[in-house]
Amino acid sequence: MEYLKEFKMKKFSIAIPENLNIQLCNHLVRDDKEEDLIFALWNESVGLKRDTALICELIFPERGDRQRHGNVSFNPQYIKRVCKEAATKECGIIFIHSHPFPGWQNMSNDDIIAEKEKLSDTVEVLTGYPLVGMTVGSDKTWSGRRWLFNENTNEYEIQWAENVRSVGGNLKIDYAHFLVPSPKFNKQFKRTRAVWGQVNHEKLAKMRIGIVGLGSVGSMVAEGLARMGMEKFVLIDFDTIEIHNLDRLVGSTKKDIGLYKVDIAKRQINSVGTSANIDINISNNSLYIEEAYKSAIDCDIIFSCVDRPRARYILNHIAYSHLIPVIDGGIQVRFEGNDTNGYEFSGADWQLQTISPNKPCLQCLEVYSTSDVSLEIDGMLDDVSYIKGLPKDLYKRKNNENIFPFSSNLASLEIFQLIAFATGAGDISNFGVQRFRYNPGIISQYFDRECKSGCDFVKSIATGDRYIKVYD
Repeated sequence: MEYLKEFKMKKFSIAIPENLNIQLCNHLVRDDKEEDLIFALWNESVGLKRDTALICELIFPERGDRQRHGNVSFNPQYIKRVCKEAATKECGIIFIHSHPFPGWQNMSNDDIIAEKEKLSDTVEVLTGYPLVGMTVGSDKTWSGRRWLFNENTNEYEIQWAENVRSVGGNLKIDYAHFLVPSPKFNKQFKRTRAVWGQVNHEKLAKMRIGIVGLGSVGSMVAEGLARMGMEKFVLIDFDTIEIHNLDRLVGSTKKDIGLYKVDIAKRQINSVGTSANIDINISNNSLYIEEAYKSAIDCDIIFSCVDRPRARYILNHIAYSHLIPVIDGGIQVRFEGNDTNGYEFSGADWQLQTISPNKPCLQCLEVYSTSDVSLEIDGMLDDVSYIKGLPKDLYKRKNNENIFPFSSNLASLEIFQLIAFATGAGDISNFGVQRFRYNPGIISQYFDRECKSGCDFVKSIATGDRYIKVYD
């Protein structure tokens, strides 16, 4: 019961790896229009303000496990087998069934009896976790809930999931509309909605979007999303504004020197945002601090606007272990010359990618190195610079060469990655790994990148914090 006491006031969601979602829908959504059922196991993902059940394994019914008669019911042997598996693997249990109707599904009296009366107490006692229930409609729309014990009434009570997310090659989110209503139309985002369409605009506006790193790129991503009508933001950055930031940090002025970047970003979003209902949570801590880390886990998708290897390593972990996709990008500026004649700008590369199950991870893409992560953890890593190819002494002097046009270009490309990944607008759902080259002025796309054999992050899909702790 301690688990229920601690978390009962937090929001709740469910996330499914895309490959398991496909298997579930193939099993449950039947051509004969009859209902069906299945049990699954889940791992916990504990955020600051939201808990998420991560579906990690399906336990398909065997012969004699269920009775199908238009409606469907499970037999005792099935739940016994599932409970044994859950206890052995220290996981929670999900009861999943289908309805032969489209859209978000409520619960029938029979559904309530099955979950509340027959399963809730047994599952909680045996596993230590609350029972999670899910229903899929005939159009493959999900609804979900968990059952929490109320000591005042001595009964289990339902808490609906605010959304159910399928995460992989694309991001599909089904919402409980009474918890996450559609945004009210606002003339300020009229043109944005006209371009992407009402349905796609609502998909974007309902998401809780995290931005880690509110420097030049992150502040521009925040500004762009706010002007597009996005409503929910989580902003994470430990840094304060210095005078050299003012040439590219959106919304900052000389009066803001010394203030936290997240505070300026929050102010700017509230100033320029076109939505009538803006909700912003901020953390002025590094991502490896528990409070900031758990704030990131509250998100549906995250923009990685950082230049440190440890933060990228943590975001890589979050993308796979917690099923929260990460849109990452970076800039590399090049100089040529020598100490005698000086150095001149010769070009710049922008690379960006969306990280998620069924997509290559940042480590396998060599966006960061594990050795640099270790050096940073030990406090031995030099300040990271976008500049490469410079002598060591000049490198130290020229460690802030990113400029406004570079950052604005990357921020725009990252927002396009979000739109494609989450909506498929314009029949584009995957830009692959993109690389823009200032010289000769082209964008290249790579769709053949994969994680290396034995990648630990692929092995960690939907495990939450079970096997790895990345915060101090």
